[in-house]
Amino acid sequence: MIIEYQDVNIGYPGHIILQHINFSLDKKQFVFLTGQIGSGKTTFLKSIYADALLEGKKANVLGFNLLKIKKRKIPRLRRKIGFVFQDFKFLSDRNIYENLRFVLKATGWTNEVKIKTRIYEIMKILDIDSLADLMPYELSGGQLQKTAIARALLNNPPLVLADEPTANLDTDSAHHIIETLHRLTNYGISVIVATHNQDILYSIKAPIFKVENSQIIPALL
Repeated sequence: MIIEYQDVNIGYPGHIILQHINFSLDKKQFVFLTGQIGSGKTTFLKSIYADALLEGKKANVLGFNLLKIKKRKIPRLRRKIGFVFQDFKFLSDRNIYENLRFVLKATGWTNEVKIKTRIYEIMKILDIDSLADLMPYELSGGQLQKTAIARALLNNPPLVLADEPTANLDTDSAHHIIETLHRLTNYGISVIVATHNQDILYSIKAPIFKVENSQIIPALL
């Protein structure tokens, strides 16, 4: 089990946002998390990487007990999670290859041959290896988001969290990004996509959970 929450409350000091959460995610599983803006989707994702307060019976993520996790162990947890957000956050003064290289160097990679091999391995999987020498401003929104997915995968995480990954994209690009994220399950990766975009929820067959009235419940299809 990648994630297992049992009767968990989630929030911040003095303010509970989500209550009595029961949620589980298996290896190689893809799920949607939907709900109105401000409903608590992002707070739930933050709880998964220990950036929110949790209390309850059980809150396990990737083998870490989030109810008892020590601050010094949080970076180890986060290195096992890939993040994809609507804000691309690329360094504008360097090309795509150097942006990805920066991530690997920052996470302890030192061998340049291995760095190059890993970058092109991931870019080829996502069919964006032709973009390596381009600057971020030369890419379309869809290309930038696929590159953001590549960045999230560099350290081979077993879990990817995508928070509104299609918010700034046109309909065709949005559907393509969702298909790309769903394809990650073929590589043993579990994926949670949080979105309020109803159009993409049924673009692929996947479980849908809804954040409503401070709870997370399976959506009726």
